[in-house]
Amino acid sequence: MTSAERGGTAAGGPSELAQLAARSGLKKVGSRPGLPEYVRTLWARRHFLWVLSTSRSYSRNQNNYLGQLWSVLSPLTLAAVYYLVFGLLLDTRAGTTNYPGFLTIGVFIFMAIAASMTAGSTAVTSNITMVRALDFPRAVLPLSVALSEMLTLLPAIGVMIVIVLLTGEPITVTWLLLPVALVLILLFSAGCAMIAARVVVAARDLRNLIPVAIRLLRYVSGVFFSIEAYAGRFEWGFVLEYQPVAVYLTLMRSVLLQDVAVDPTMWLTGLAWAVVLFLVGFVVFWSAEEKYGRD
Repeated sequence: MTSAERGGTAAGGPSELAQLAARSGLKKVGSRPGLPEYVRTLWARRHFLWVLSTSRSYSRNQNNYLGQLWSVLSPLTLAAVYYLVFGLLLDTRAGTTNYPGFLTIGVFIFMAIAASMTAGSTAVTSNITMVRALDFPRAVLPLSVALSEMLTLLPAIGVMIVIVLLTGEPITVTWLLLPVALVLILLFSAGCAMIAARVVVAARDLRNLIPVAIRLLRYVSGVFFSIEAYAGRFEWGFVLEYQPVAVYLTLMRSVLLQDVAVDPTMWLTGLAWAVVLFLVGFVVFWSAEEKYGRD
């Protein structure tokens, strides 16, 4: 056999091995599966997702003296500080008749969304050992962060409802929309967590911009003031009303507060933001599945 023939045989070797592997149903380790297969695998790992979410939510304050009470005390303390600064000193109560309830809802919901963005950004990088050691859909990590934050929010929702009732709000039929609003917030938070996780894996330094983005959102989302009361002062003020975080604060307030009307347009906007961000985030995260743990 000539050297050329030997070279041709050697060159064809890997191709033949690849064909043999394909016929045998073997796949390259760490390769990205197709999107339908990825979704099926993720659904098959739903119990792992749930255990990861619940354990993360429980362990967060386990070593503190007050334990899980901090999931309620932390937003309550912040709400009290905001009430003192923005409600009394700066008097941003224009456009609200129940400012304590308005502020409490804003602080509790915003903190949950912000926590999902912050923790979601490092969902992959902070679990790199598990990523390299175990075979599972990596989307489990940012999704578990969003679900964990929602589980942490649930006790705070109970306290928030008590505060709303103590400030004079009656129980109305709109309260039935509360679970719907929470599901929309969960989908939106999950989408943001997946996008943030993908971005930080690609460029680690960008995680330093996450706190800056959250600080900006805090001041433009109507956490401690009514956007509707102030938006008319600016030519593009209406944009603030329909940016997603502000939309979800408005939806929660329309459910629990009488002076905030239930607006079908706002609910459709919230649905659109939730579905679009979740789908975009999922596809963006899946597109780099084979890179996680290797960069």
